[in-house]
Amino acid sequence: MDLTAQQIKTYQQDGVLKLDQLIDDHWVERLLAVAQQQLDKPGKWANDGAPGQTRDRMFTDRYLWRENAVIREFIFDSACAQIAAQAMHSQSARFYFDHLLVKEPETESATPWHQDIPYWPFLGKQVCSIWVALTPATVAGSAMEFVRGSHLNDTYYKAEVFGKREDHPNANWTGKSQAEPVPDIEANRSAFDIVGWDVKPGDAILFSSWLLHGAPGNASSNQRRVALSTRWLGDDAIWHPHEGADPTVGKDDVCVEPGLYPADDDVFPLVWQKSSA
Repeated sequence: MDLTAQQIKTYQQDGVLKLDQLIDDHWVERLLAVAQQQLDKPGKWANDGAPGQTRDRMFTDRYLWRENAVIREFIFDSACAQIAAQAMHSQSARFYFDHLLVKEPETESATPWHQDIPYWPFLGKQVCSIWVALTPATVAGSAMEFVRGSHLNDTYYKAEVFGKREDHPNANWTGKSQAEPVPDIEANRSAFDIVGWDVKPGDAILFSSWLLHGAPGNASSNQRRVALSTRWLGDDAIWHPHEGADPTVGKDDVCVEPGLYPADDDVFPLVWQKSSA
């Protein structure tokens, strides 16, 4: 799949791009099955506010690609890597991690407004995510919203704490940064250029790791909201472990020095590279 020049321009200017029907029903069904498996048996890095509940449960799980064949196949066989590289004006795309996100019906917990880049041990403008909807979602109900163009401000915000579980690994590392706090966007929405889309299963949203974004809880009484995000590193990404960053992959896990491009194929595999032909 190739992005059009206009799509690439939109991503560069807005920091976000909606892609209709990026994946087909076959992939949607397989990924939904994985989501149910993880809900039934969460992994080590799951964040689960209400284990086993079918209402008011905000659930996430990460790094499934290491052990789950379906997720690994999706990463290496889907168009995500190529699309990410094209949008970022990068000659390549390395994979960082997968992130499963579920909000059961009547989930009150919102995803707070935040950037992704402060959570991750990387710097660089060519770092992005592709969020794929596996169930329908409306902006009013639970779909994501973005502050359009906020990736161009060069502001590195403090990481926000997700959820209320004090025993989760997140509680030990998020919030330690001394960076500027995220502004109270929700209390002053009219001051920001906020954009969002209703999505159908298979639709995707590609966005910069520097872009401010968030999502409400799931107000639906009968529709689970499920999405899978994949995170991608472009040519200018450098390894930047720091206090307040995700410790899942740390300095002892990689063969790369701080400040260098993360050319570690075991941890950050090269999935797509532009042909020299």
